[in-house]
Amino acid sequence: MIDEKDIKHVAALARLKLTGEEVKRFSGQLGSVFEYMKDLNEVDTEGVEPTSQVTGLSNVTEEDTVRNEYDADELLGATELPVERHQIKVKPVFE
Repeated sequence: MIDEKDIKHVAALARLKLTGEEVKRFSGQLGSVFEYMKDLNEVDTEGVEPTSQVTGLSNVTEEDTVRNEYDADELLGATELPVERHQIKVKPVFE
């Protein structure tokens, strides 16, 4: 079982605030996951090919094409936000 100090450390790295009850619960759960991983490490995988896709499907891609199907003035006219120099003006993100 992983100790509560390690759970708190992992939670801090993930920027999670855990209650004392959650720390105890996750300690047991994470300990179980680590035990299961130990079991998996003991499985003989000699001669087994690595795989990431088992259905036989391949990626289907389409060529990117630029299509000007919309009128810019019509789209800009659809917003309630102010338009300045042919662009929608929004509040600044940075000061």
